[in-house]
Amino acid sequence: MAFNSELGTSNLSSAGASLSANQDISAIEYTRFCQFLEKKTGVILGLNKEYLVKNRLRSILEGAKEQSLNELLNVLESGGENALTARVIDAMTTNETLWFRDAHPFDILKESILPELSANPRDQTNPFRIWSAASSTGQEAYSISITVTEFLKRNPGAFPKSVEIIGTDISQAAVQQAKDGVYDEYEIIRGLNDQQQRQYFTANGDKRRISANVKQRVRFQELNLLQSYSLLGQFEIIFCRNVLIYFSNEIKADILSRMARSLKPRGYLFLGGSEPIASYSDAFEMIRCKQGVVYRLK
Repeated sequence: MAFNSELGTSNLSSAGASLSANQDISAIEYTRFCQFLEKKTGVILGLNKEYLVKNRLRSILEGAKEQSLNELLNVLESGGENALTARVIDAMTTNETLWFRDAHPFDILKESILPELSANPRDQTNPFRIWSAASSTGQEAYSISITVTEFLKRNPGAFPKSVEIIGTDISQAAVQQAKDGVYDEYEIIRGLNDQQQRQYFTANGDKRRISANVKQRVRFQELNLLQSYSLLGQFEIIFCRNVLIYFSNEIKADILSRMARSLKPRGYLFLGGSEPIASYSDAFEMIRCKQGVVYRLK
């Protein structure tokens, strides 16, 4: 998942809960909301993003009894409205994703890592496991599964204990769509060619559903990256792409440290292209492949 870094300006009208286009969120309200969001998700909005808060929370405030952002925060901070908190987090996180995003991580997976790890298995008693962290509405996890499917077609029996892919995201709505595996036409065309659309999807009304053979090895669950990963188990590969950029340096270091502990020895970590690791962790070595860069646990 990528978190939206754009915002708008606003306040509530005194007559009701609708946010007016010509009203502003006060500096105090904005600071308080930023502190709430960072505490709950680790995401730092930064300066001058009031317009995003306004645009993202408008529908929630229009349908709520709270008459201002401060009143909404009073309810959220009381800790008794988990469903409302989830709606606010969903509203403030943009599930910006597409199939085979950036291409090269999936090329590295197919052409370098899967051949290496299938030829030299480090664990022959358990499934080969991959984690798609901040998986949004499922495109990354399913792209990984498609990559595995295509590799196994050329190398049958390469992973005799099967492959298991776990997708996690903080957004309830995103996780539910990922579990459903149903996408509209706009979502389908973002990263998939015609052959892939025909091969890996079936008609579902005016939408498309991911095929059973791709879906069967993937499962999704809600997870806040600030929380413990211990119940997820150990992985050979972790994808955590285009999400660390939204966290503080301290949280980046903490996430990378805990992901290192979630990897099996010499396991691999994929990060986004604008997410350097050297300043935050010394647990990994950079591996340069002809397709791009991946990190390996030392």
